[in-house]
Amino acid sequence: MVRRLPIGQWEVALLVLLVGVFILNSFLSPYFLDLYNLIDSTFSFSEKALVALPMALLIIKREIDVSVASIVALACVMMGVAGDLGAGTATLVLVGITVGTLAGLLNGAFVCAFGVHSIVVTIGTLSLYRGIVVLIAGDEAFTSFPSGFAWFGQHYLGGYLPVEFLIYVIATVVFGVLLHVTPFGRKIFALGTNPDAAVYSGVSHTRYRMILFSLTGFMCGLAAILLTSRLGSVRLNVATGWELQVITMVVLGGVSIAGGSGSILGVTLAVFLIGLLTFGLSLINVPGIVLNIYIGLMLVSAIALPRLYSLIRSRRLHGRKES
Repeated sequence: MVRRLPIGQWEVALLVLLVGVFILNSFLSPYFLDLYNLIDSTFSFSEKALVALPMALLIIKREIDVSVASIVALACVMMGVAGDLGAGTATLVLVGITVGTLAGLLNGAFVCAFGVHSIVVTIGTLSLYRGIVVLIAGDEAFTSFPSGFAWFGQHYLGGYLPVEFLIYVIATVVFGVLLHVTPFGRKIFALGTNPDAAVYSGVSHTRYRMILFSLTGFMCGLAAILLTSRLGSVRLNVATGWELQVITMVVLGGVSIAGGSGSILGVTLAVFLIGLLTFGLSLINVPGIVLNIYIGLMLVSAIALPRLYSLIRSRRLHGRKES
């Protein structure tokens, strides 16, 4: 079994890396420390970070949803269709949340019904949802949104604080309490650590799968609302590639891909680490494809480092026994 760094050490390591990235970016670009630039940088990761929160809970429970980007795209397109039909802001919000939640609920139902690992099911629904998006959107761009809808993704409270970043902060606190304080969170850890023992204790696999996949869909719908509001338009390629970034945020944040361990604090630090790194590199005109390479390397490193730590630790223990 691969051991992770103990909870606390991993977060400290992320904090050190975050400070290092902040200092490095301040030297690479004179525009990085500009207050308005730092505030606007939150737009590049807040929506993805909202999806990373329920993804952390899923992975802790030994599940995963690789269809999240397709769910976001589907919710965006359906809001675009509703906008073309003259829907108001409240209706658009309801459409986004409903479509996202139903898509997540369908994922959970498929996982429970087929009895296979969620990665297999969600690879299928990834193609299903994205196919529906392509079928509906085609080459069309949806731009008919009411002016009030822009409040969610473009408005600043007090002239400084973006509404969508505030929504992310509130969601982070809620998920932190849910995972680390409530009985619900303790049962998620139990299912991820020893699912057989948890089931014998009366914890329902099916119930928690349905709840977590539905919650993931709900947060995808919320992210879709913010994304559509910020961009003011929707095309078929919306949210392309989000799966990799969301999973990287979670795994880099210290959530064990094998389940059973992780923290919302670690995920939050990883969110800011990736967000500030990509923002700083974009200021010096690093191409997007190169940024994807860095994100991929982060994901590989987050998976490899715990294995390396476990190997070193086992060798040390073996050496002590021999001596």
